[in-house]
Amino acid sequence: MADLPIAAVVRIAKKNGAERVGSDAAAALVAKAEVYIANLTKEANRLAQHAGRKTIKEEDVELAAKSA
Repeated sequence: MADLPIAAVVRIAKKNGAERVGSDAAAALVAKAEVYIANLTKEANRLAQHAGRKTIKEEDVELAAKSA
């Protein structure tokens, strides 16, 4: 079961130009978004640990996104 709500992902797709989103496409978008967020979080966490912190800061996320 997905952690991200499908409706939220469909809303994002529609705000970015999609007129309609099929249920299979919505599920695929959710799955891909969750993988992206998981990888981004892992990298941001690695950066925070390298800086001697347990808390992920915005700067960690920004740097992680640049390396993705």
